[in-house]
Amino acid sequence: MKTPEAKEAGLPLPQVLFRWLLLLTLSGAIAYGVDSMGLPAALLLGPLVAGIIVSCSNLGISLNKHAFTFGQVVVGISVSVVLNGAFFSAFWSDGLLVAMVVIATVAASSLLGWLLSRTRVLPGTTGVWGSSPGAASVMVLMAGEFGADMRLVAFMQYLRVIIVTVAAAFVASLWVTPGASAAPVHHFFAPIHVGTVALTLVVALIAAYVARLLRLPAASFLGPFFFGGLLHLTGWISYEVPELLLGLSYALIGWTIGLKFERDVLLYAMRRLPHILAAIIALLLFSGSLAVLLVYALEIDLLTAYLATSPGGLDSVAIIAAASKSVDLTFVMAIQTARFLFLLAFGPAISRFVAARS
Repeated sequence: MKTPEAKEAGLPLPQVLFRWLLLLTLSGAIAYGVDSMGLPAALLLGPLVAGIIVSCSNLGISLNKHAFTFGQVVVGISVSVVLNGAFFSAFWSDGLLVAMVVIATVAASSLLGWLLSRTRVLPGTTGVWGSSPGAASVMVLMAGEFGADMRLVAFMQYLRVIIVTVAAAFVASLWVTPGASAAPVHHFFAPIHVGTVALTLVVALIAAYVARLLRLPAASFLGPFFFGGLLHLTGWISYEVPELLLGLSYALIGWTIGLKFERDVLLYAMRRLPHILAAIIALLLFSGSLAVLLVYALEIDLLTAYLATSPGGLDSVAIIAAASKSVDLTFVMAIQTARFLFLLAFGPAISRFVAARS
């Protein structure tokens, strides 16, 4: 079967332009509908859903990998301002509780993966790798190296990202205060400081490049987030990310995820879809129960706790948390980052351990 890139390369220019126009139109229409309902992250959800529709229609549209990288870089620098004293105090004062939440989530996902593989719902160790609650791209690559079906692992990982994103956006909408349910106002063409915006992008791109040189995982997001955040923490630099640029970055991330859902992979996985959905929903419910415990243990609001414990999709959860004004973004990013780093450090070893006993 031809890849989307090969299909697109062999098409006349008018057909390529038509397909991209279709993707843009669908993205705008869906984003407008989501936005009108007062849901956060409409500019992520619209392109994401549109990408799935276009990809499953076998239209052969592809997105350059550098576009996704750029989107992550911009989102990373935009949320880097949460690296402040409160971010690090979350680890210092509540470090044990944060560690327990992270380990509990990873343990629950590992158990679900073990059950999927043990009962032979999915072939080999696919269920183990596909159930990992985060670091999707890393787990897909590692799964291929250890003999799992990369297509099904990618399907499970990105389906969970989509369900978590949609569920988080829906839950966030429930916290809209009475009388404030109107569609949020966007200022895409508000005045900007060109010099500050340019400096922000330069710092973000250099931070991503340095992170890549250091071979850090998810360098495009974590580089600007950590290095950019530390520069901001020192007070040496301030950032400005225009809403238009941020919206474009959300769209690039949404399209990249949505366009991964090729029709043949969906058909291949359809027979196992009920079991996969059951595993994802079980993990969501477990994470929700952890959120309730955090509410009582730390006396924080339920939405902040829910977004902090949502299983996977670090950049997507960051977008939704940033769009929800009542959320403690610092706390959400602290727990999400802790779990992401834990998975990168120990996820492959845990998956191998569980797979060996499946």
